[in-house]
Amino acid sequence: MGDIYPVTGLGKLLSSVIAVLGIGFVALPTSMLSAGFIEELTVKKGDAASEGREERNFCPYCGKKLD
Repeated sequence: MGDIYPVTGLGKLLSSVIAVLGIGFVALPTSMLSAGFIEELTVKKGDAASEGREERNFCPYCGKKLD
């Protein structure tokens, strides 16, 4: 059996629009969810960039204040 695909111009246009919308419906919530996780991790870690402090006063790896 062969693949089923659109052969007319209108069918190709419609399938392209549906494909782009389908990717958008998956990519947008996924990126929002991962951004929320990253933000939560940086807040819990006490990262210097998330609290508006200067980075040079804090370790970039553990977030502890440098002397």
